[in-house]
Amino acid sequence: MVSVRPRERLDLLDPAEVARLGGIEVLTSGIVEGFLTGLHRSPRRGFSVEFAEHRAYQPGDELRYVDWKILARNDRLYVKQFEEETNLRAMVVLDASKSMGWSGAPGVRLSKLEYAKRLVAAMMLVLLRQRDATGLITFDDAVRSVTPPRARLGHWQQLLAVIHRTEPGTQTAAEPALRRVMDQLRRRGLVVFVSDLLLDRELAIKALRFLRHRGHQVLVLHIMDLAELVLDGPTEARFEDPETGQHVTLRPADWAGLYAQTVENAILDWRLACRRHGMAYERVTTDTPFGLALRQALVRSTHVT
Repeated sequence: MVSVRPRERLDLLDPAEVARLGGIEVLTSGIVEGFLTGLHRSPRRGFSVEFAEHRAYQPGDELRYVDWKILARNDRLYVKQFEEETNLRAMVVLDASKSMGWSGAPGVRLSKLEYAKRLVAAMMLVLLRQRDATGLITFDDAVRSVTPPRARLGHWQQLLAVIHRTEPGTQTAAEPALRRVMDQLRRRGLVVFVSDLLLDRELAIKALRFLRHRGHQVLVLHIMDLAELVLDGPTEARFEDPETGQHVTLRPADWAGLYAQTVENAILDWRLACRRHGMAYERVTTDTPFGLALRQALVRSTHVT
């Protein structure tokens, strides 16, 4: 049971506080309700219920949207499209490598993966509510799960079950997962790549460029913990790569400036590479309220062409 004060919107609360209120299914629904309530009308067809046009019936469409008058006149099945329906096919590609299981402040902030799981669940529920076929691929050093895109709202339960089972794995290899997207999106669609981007950037960009070349809209969500932005700690500290086990002992104060510049350059390289190839890039830290992150992902970024 979710217990919050009246008029308090889950999508605008601290993500760690939201996570402590209850199960991911109930919380995600609350996040989405708050997000949709606070969303202004979008120039993209979505988030309203005004009739737009007819289109031919496709297997999986709900019968309640069939226009029976057209069927009676022409003996053809057509469904009504509303402004909320984009008939989009979307694939979310979620990084579940070991580095995603890290938090710079356990108990205070969610790990990158736990944050991403809730954000992805909310994003997919928004897409499904506007009847966009949505699927999910999870990966670490190999593809761990593939859930084909479906448009029925009940499909969210299947996606949610996969998200529940997703735990931090081993090392990261994004390219095989991104190439699997082609098997699931036969026509142009939306690809949302959710990762901390601690991976081979050239290989990942190459795979993302291939998807963009095939006409897909591509959004890269760069999930970061605040502690990754600065090098901090005691006078001397030991830092270890969670995926490779490699470690180094150093004085944070001596390296803080160079570290911050390196991180800033890495973020800039990703942003510029995505922009250069017509892809959207958004950096999201794990203290960002889910509603703000959803606005970045589903409203602002998806206008990039």
